[in-house]
Amino acid sequence: MVRFLADCNVGRLARWLRVLGYDAEYEPSLPDRGVVARAVAEGRVLLTRDADMMRRRIIVQGGLPAVLLRGDAVQDQLVQVVRELGLDATRALTRCLECNLDLEPRSRSTVRDRLPPHVQATQHRFSECPGCRRVYWPGSHWDRMQRRIAALVP
Repeated sequence: MVRFLADCNVGRLARWLRVLGYDAEYEPSLPDRGVVARAVAEGRVLLTRDADMMRRRIIVQGGLPAVLLRGDAVQDQLVQVVRELGLDATRALTRCLECNLDLEPRSRSTVRDRLPPHVQATQHRFSECPGCRRVYWPGSHWDRMQRRIAALVP
């Protein structure tokens, strides 16, 4: 599965790629040389709005796959990446939006102490991030995300 590295000017896109289930890291502080080096070292597709970065030899010669994003709006950027790379949403909502780790299924009893009372009473499926321990469940927010994903990904 393709993995991504978003540079400092497209961090929100990384989060949306995580929503789709893709490994998407965000690099807010490295200089361009460091971003390129990290993408190469980790075997990631570089995502950027920086046209100068796209002129680097390793990208021009095909040693580092990269996408120059045309739009300012994150939804336009996401549609561009989905279309150019043929992404799908078969793994949607399976990664932590904060840590980028794969979520793990959990029983209600193991996460009960971190759930609002209404969620404890109404939900039956839970996932947890093994890194930050954030708990996810398929509530109304999940339904809205599913509809938004369906509108963006063919």
